[in-house]
Amino acid sequence: MSLVVYFTFILFSIVSACDECVLSKAAIYTKPTSLSSGTCGYGSLALKLNGGHVAAGVPSLYKDGAGCGACYQIRCKDSDMCSKRGIKVVLTDINKNNKTDFLLSSRALKAMALPGKDIHALKIGALDVEYKRVPCDYKGRNLAIRIEESSKNPDYLVIQILFQGGQTEIVAVDVAKVGSSNWTFMTRKYGAIWETKKAPSNGPLQFKFVVTSGFEGKNIWAKNVVPANWKPGVIYDTKVQINDIALQGCTPCADTQWNSPCFLGL
Repeated sequence: MSLVVYFTFILFSIVSACDECVLSKAAIYTKPTSLSSGTCGYGSLALKLNGGHVAAGVPSLYKDGAGCGACYQIRCKDSDMCSKRGIKVVLTDINKNNKTDFLLSSRALKAMALPGKDIHALKIGALDVEYKRVPCDYKGRNLAIRIEESSKNPDYLVIQILFQGGQTEIVAVDVAKVGSSNWTFMTRKYGAIWETKKAPSNGPLQFKFVVTSGFEGKNIWAKNVVPANWKPGVIYDTKVQINDIALQGCTPCADTQWNSPCFLGL
């Protein structure tokens, strides 16, 4: 069983659309593989999303799977223990422990701590930490679709959504044959996994993603993504990316470090 160390926070504010700084509770798994089988459905790919800096979030952050892939900046307040910059993590799982907001991978802890202080941080067992949601930036990588192994060409299509940029949430997915306006809606199976039992056949596929940013929604259209002879286990580049930033409706963290360029993406 993985060793779990609890980080104690003080509630600072309520998470809202503006994603201001929050102080709460978190726990840390000492093995990064503990989060690779998370409920978002990323599997072993979770550890490739952000160098193993991944986390599980409470239901209010997980949002029934819509929060999968969201990015958060986290740092502890002990300047003798941790860097001021902190770390960025990608949400890959749900944390059902109502005493903690996050479960962090050990790689995330090591990246947050000053050199040589990560072991001490585990032993001390209590650190003040703050976090806020930040935009994801996968440095030139487009939004991608992975065909899950359970898919059966041509009718049953199950996809996993990877490398979603920006600060938005995908709330709906439609699929259609390229050149057709007859869209078939997909349902969220769980986490970042979507499915349909009525996939269009006899042609390459296009996708339409409905994303929300604060109080607004928009369509992202990915043309000619999946070939007609699509195969399970293959990752397809959508050739588009989501770069929208959530609407800001409140005051950000008072500390200007949070607003510096190093906090603007992965």
